[in-house]
Amino acid sequence: MRLAEAESLMLNIGLVVFAGFIFFIIYDLAKKSNAGRFGTFVLFFALGLGLAAFLVKTVVVELIEGGTI
Repeated sequence: MRLAEAESLMLNIGLVVFAGFIFFIIYDLAKKSNAGRFGTFVLFFALGLGLAAFLVKTVVVELIEGGTI
């Protein structure tokens, strides 16, 4: 395995771990603030959009550069 392949693999693994950690933080925030069902939904939706935009940007940049995801 070449260095570029290892870096690409670790980037993808790192992004998945990062996304999971962000969702854990949102869940913990909702739990500690007693947000209820609707409040938890709003937190996940609003804060999850920021994460989704970050991930979509990564995919779009890869596609524009002509690489494979």
